[in-house]
Amino acid sequence: MAVTSVTSVDGESLTISIEGRFDFSAHQAFRDSYEKVTPVPGEILVDMKETSYLDSSALGMLLLLRDHSGGDSSQISLKGCNDDIRKILTISNFEQLFKII
Repeated sequence: MAVTSVTSVDGESLTISIEGRFDFSAHQAFRDSYEKVTPVPGEILVDMKETSYLDSSALGMLLLLRDHSGGDSSQISLKGCNDDIRKILTISNFEQLFKII
């Protein structure tokens, strides 16, 4: 499991990439990837193309990211989800909270 983040040059967007299992073991690394970025970027992309697994703690972490980024006014996209992860997100109604691309 590896979590990396890159802020755009203008500071307006943040890309968080998750490799491997996205579960509770990624909790601190995931929080660090966005909490240390100031000011909060207007757009956040969570790149999950290398994510092999997602559990309920990961869903909670995504909700914490959403709250940190402004709640309903946040612009967060989840990109590159495999079929299994997309199914979990759909069952959890996350397409109403995040843009899934």
